[in-house]
Amino acid sequence: MGSRRSLFYVLTRNLHLYIGLFLSPFVLVFAVSVILLNHPGIPLGGSRALEAATLHVEVPPGFDRLEDIDRVRQAREIMRQADVSGEVGFVGYSRSEGTITIPVSRPWSEATVRVSAKTGMASITQRRTGFLAPLIFLHKMPGPHLANIRGNWAMVRAWGWLANGTAWLLLFLALSGIYLWAILKSERTVGLFLIVAGLASFLGALYAICR
Repeated sequence: MGSRRSLFYVLTRNLHLYIGLFLSPFVLVFAVSVILLNHPGIPLGGSRALEAATLHVEVPPGFDRLEDIDRVRQAREIMRQADVSGEVGFVGYSRSEGTITIPVSRPWSEATVRVSAKTGMASITQRRTGFLAPLIFLHKMPGPHLANIRGNWAMVRAWGWLANGTAWLLLFLALSGIYLWAILKSERTVGLFLIVAGLASFLGALYAICR
């Protein structure tokens, strides 16, 4: 019985160590991006506009009658013709002007594609974002906003799977850390104090926010 417990302890300790090392870059991304989001005045490294382009595209028939993800799919066909890739935030359509607006985001750039549904002429404006901007992009994506169309770019879907896996592994790190602390008798007093202090801080902040 003791050998099994010892084996479980060693296995948990090793997994706790190596998974923690594996997750450290992901945690760094989330940590730095939270600081940037909480302090919007921090410069993101500057941005610069790229040369605008104009070209002709084929607008799918009945575009104005499409909604949500169906409209995004057709918008992506327009983007393919315009050689623009990225995550579509939303697709705007002005009936009065007959204009389609497609904002597109990537970790390192942003673009806006405006198309005349009548003539098929498309104007594309792009800008390079600062070198810290990708951290904010990764923090927000895929996210709960516009959930019915979110993840329409394969790279964002892949990042969503990675972020989800990171969350589950962080849960394992928390539980395994508590287990390892409980096993080490010499650390129980300090560990208990830190757990209580952390819980009190969390509940205090929650009470202050929600009161």
